[in-house]
Amino acid sequence: MMNSKRPVVFMTGAGGGMGFESFKQMLPDLGDVYDLVILVRDSEKNHNLFDSYENHKGLQIIYGDLLSQKDVEKCVALSDMVLHIAAFVSPAADYYPKKAMENNYGSVMNIMNAIESQNKENTYKFVYIGTVAETGDRMPPIHWGRVGDPIKPSMYDYYAVSKVAAERAVIESGLKYWVSLRQTGIMGPAMAKIRDAIQFHNCLYNVLEYCSDRDSGRLMRNLAAFDADGSLDESFWGHIYNIGGGESCRVSTYDMYMKMYGELGFTNIDPIVDPKVYATRNFHGQYYLDSDKLENYLHFRSDSMEYFYDAYLKELGGAVAAGKVMTKLPGGKKLMGNIIKGTFNKLLDSEHGTKHWLDANMEDHIDAYWGSKKAWEELPDKASEMEAFTDWDTVVEIDHGYDESKPESELSYEDMKAAVEFRGGELLADSMETGNWKSKLLMKCAFGHEFEASPRLVLEGGHWCPECERKSWNYGKRAQVDPFFAQVWNPLHEKDELREYPKVVSELDI
Repeated sequence: MMNSKRPVVFMTGAGGGMGFESFKQMLPDLGDVYDLVILVRDSEKNHNLFDSYENHKGLQIIYGDLLSQKDVEKCVALSDMVLHIAAFVSPAADYYPKKAMENNYGSVMNIMNAIESQNKENTYKFVYIGTVAETGDRMPPIHWGRVGDPIKPSMYDYYAVSKVAAERAVIESGLKYWVSLRQTGIMGPAMAKIRDAIQFHNCLYNVLEYCSDRDSGRLMRNLAAFDADGSLDESFWGHIYNIGGGESCRVSTYDMYMKMYGELGFTNIDPIVDPKVYATRNFHGQYYLDSDKLENYLHFRSDSMEYFYDAYLKELGGAVAAGKVMTKLPGGKKLMGNIIKGTFNKLLDSEHGTKHWLDANMEDHIDAYWGSKKAWEELPDKASEMEAFTDWDTVVEIDHGYDESKPESELSYEDMKAAVEFRGGELLADSMETGNWKSKLLMKCAFGHEFEASPRLVLEGGHWCPECERKSWNYGKRAQVDPFFAQVWNPLHEKDELREYPKVVSELDI
């Protein structure tokens, strides 16, 4: 039962990985600190998850659909804040791009329309969950990143494309209280169970600053609780933050595999990992320079990568003991490696499998994930023979094109003009209120598209021309005319990499 005197939180995606962890951690607060409304699909899975909570104090379960304006309006009417966790994520989003856009962008528009129709623009709080995939491939040496770096979803990553469009809508919504929290890779039991071709898109020398499912749930619980008791500082709102687990959650894919397979008795990963079936670019991930900002507000961190390794061992079960025995026998490592690699064949040959792209000579995919067929051919046959990157602590900081040491209140027209020109564009607006990060300004990109965008979207969000974003991945040509963007493209690509990759869906199709 619910009491309208307490703040009411509306949560989407409660049946998902991050959502259910959030739900479980919020349960002790319900009916005392705040009440909770969840909107979940009317499915057998969700009934199995939530039927036992039907009479829980401070909880209302609504079975419906985020794509139903009526269902969303009902939930917004009952609540003061939304934790919008629900998303149609990768790898499924890679197979169904339009569905990803319908769910990820369409749901945001439904929520915002509901807020506006109920005249709650100045009171309702919108917590949007974005993604590290928005900034795409940040392989070494540019593997350290922060909010405000260029938005650059990887080619064919329609999950990221849909989340970029949705985040743009939230930032430019005009709501007084909004925040975008860009979620990183979520480690835990679900990650240990992944069996999809996407695992070969993740480059061996890629990096991620993971966050556990438990810490992600704690983040959501603390946000709701701190807001309810008045301890969440007003300065939290109206910004974009990176969700990351901190130093203990930073790891390269290569080192993660060394740890995982080391638990089975392997002293190196050569028997298991064939470098020629792993992409060398075009995934997503970075170490964060600024993830402590969110931790300082919400105090959610507790787990390290050891939590994932424990989940991985639990998923393997008895195979761990068997593996440790086999790898001690003469020829055992090779035999065990061949057994493990054999389980990958179906994934590698699937529609999104790297081997399938190579066998079918899909030049666009080969160029996107390796640079060229020649670059792929030059890869060694053993992981241990790859050129190792070890300079993990060196930061190549991205210049955002304006004086970030100045207080936000002092951002001037001249500052904004210089930042726009650093992005290869032109500021068409002839004036700007000093310190106003919210109002949209007319500007033009290097390709002649005129658009309106706020300083918050461009400078803190890293977004740029919406027309370019909708049409294609045209990064090579953009880097030629946009010095800001060139910082995250040129270090990882040759000058003649100018292929344009058309997109099959945009938010205008929804």
